[in-house]
Amino acid sequence: MNTPVDMSTKSTAARLAAAQVKAEALTEALPWIKTFAGATIVIKYGGNAMVSPELQQSFADDIAFLRFAGIRPVVVHGGGPQISAMLKRLGIESEFKAGQRVTTEEAAEVIRMVLSGQVNRDIVSRINQNGDAAIGLSGEDADLLLAHKTTAEVDGESIDLGRVGEIAQVNTTVLTELLDAGRVPVICSIASEIGGEAGKPLNINADLAASAVAKALKAHKLIMLTDVPGLYANWPDTSSLISRIDPDKLRELLPSLDSGMIPKMTAALEAIEHGVKQAHIIDGRMAHSLLLEVFTSEGIGTMVEDTIVEPAPLGDGHQANPAEAAPTGGLNASNDSNGGRS
Repeated sequence: MNTPVDMSTKSTAARLAAAQVKAEALTEALPWIKTFAGATIVIKYGGNAMVSPELQQSFADDIAFLRFAGIRPVVVHGGGPQISAMLKRLGIESEFKAGQRVTTEEAAEVIRMVLSGQVNRDIVSRINQNGDAAIGLSGEDADLLLAHKTTAEVDGESIDLGRVGEIAQVNTTVLTELLDAGRVPVICSIASEIGGEAGKPLNINADLAASAVAKALKAHKLIMLTDVPGLYANWPDTSSLISRIDPDKLRELLPSLDSGMIPKMTAALEAIEHGVKQAHIIDGRMAHSLLLEVFTSEGIGTMVEDTIVEPAPLGDGHQANPAEAAPTGGLNASNDSNGGRS
């Protein structure tokens, strides 16, 4: 006679095993939570991760988690897929040069409408599913982003990009006030033109906008979500993914990159050159990629860094919060150690 299986006992054991895995994951994250407590992190959000409702909510949950973990996140977003869809619907052609969208005055009006009126609202609404912290901002609000018109160079020739700008000034006072109040600024990448006409904004590449904000805030990290796993040394060889690279090597590699990666890696390099300690390129198509990059030692994308950052030790007694004690604003930096992935 077969002995019946005690399903209740088996179910309890399975639940305990699953809970143990979750506890271990939280324990792994704890040193990094301690390290980055109080740190400002600028996250560029865009690409196909903005199209999937599941990935949209995953990203919003990650931002809320960062805030509840004591980190000060700032979101800067574009909306390429949504812009392209609306331009196509309206019969307005899109053209890209040097990785940037050529923007006519007609297209600029559409971009403003889509980014400020649709995409920004969606992101804020999703983050606020976990509270009321997120505040939506356009780069035009309070002169948050001020820019000059810019051109691109293709094969040694200067190309007019239309209503495309390069940020010259960031109003950090507004952002600092919001961060100090526990808010999460969510900024769409359009800007007012310095000396320009009212109501005629400039379209800003979201990677470069995020870099400008990170530099102005002296952020600890710049993280850019994109549609690829990271930077490849020899694209399309997918085995050549670079996990970590220093600024000098990136400068050497930059001219050989695909045009779509040039703005991203230029943004990362500029951020590092202006005091941001680490810049990350990660795959936004993976759920919770943001948390995996920040709170695990392995990470998942490409990290550009000039200063190695180590996780805070656990069980170190009654010491001050690293964010309060360390002059680096919460980062335990060391130049003579390999440190952790994040």
